[in-house]
Order: sequence, then C-alpha cells, then structure tokens
Amino acid sequence: QVLLVQSGGGLVQTGGSLKLSCGVSGVLFEYYTMAWFRQAPGKERELVATISRSGHATNYADYVKGRFIISRDNGEKTAYLDMGRLKGEDTAVYYCAAAFSASESTTYTRRDEYAYWGQGTQVTVSS
Repeated sequence: QVLLVQSGGGLVQTGGSLKLSCGVSGVLFEYYTMAWFRQAPGKERELVATISRSGHATNYADYVKGRFIISRDNGEKTAYLDMGRLKGEDTAVYYCAAAFSASESTTYTRRDEYAYWGQGTQVTVSS
C-alpha cells in the first residue's frame, strides 16, 4: 500500500514561514519525482513545485519562485516544502504527490502525471 502522509501547515501571518513534510511508504522513494500542489477554494489544483529523484532538478511556479523551496531526503523517504514570505494568496490546501520516473533528472508539472497523493493540509495566511 502506497501512503503519502503530510504534516505541517496551519495558520500564519502575512510574511511568515511554514514548512510542510510528506513522508512516503510502500514504494521505493528514490525512484519517484515528488511535487507539491495547492488548491484554493473555487480554484483548480495547481502546481507549486517539483523535484527530481536525485534532488538536483527543481521546477517552481512563478508565483512562488524566490519564496518557496522544495527539497527531499531520500534516506528519510520524505519531501519538504519550505514556504517563506507568505501572502494571503498562498492560502490553500496543499498536497504532495509522487510520480515514478525512469530518469534521475525528470520533473513533472501536470497533475495527471502523478499517481499518488497525500491527504492534503490546510495553509492559511492571515493579514
């Protein structure tokens, strides 16, 4: 059974920081590209960031570049999202996702490329 278990998130003031974690079990973590998506009320789920199997390649949505950092620890089978300089428009439910990749350097940007998803965690940024 493949499980992606998220932790972190919560309520933070504008300009603050939060860190999300995503622990993965049931698959060989080092063979999976990881990503974070988010979904705000009434909006479609959108990509935040993605990281390759090796961790050497990353891809960020323009609206989080320079503020968020995606990382992974293959030994701990965990992906992370460090969120800084948070804004009200970052308020959303955040999801981690995993996609099998034959390449160590591939990053995927489409939702339908990801087979496994975490349970979601709420991030609320207040002014």
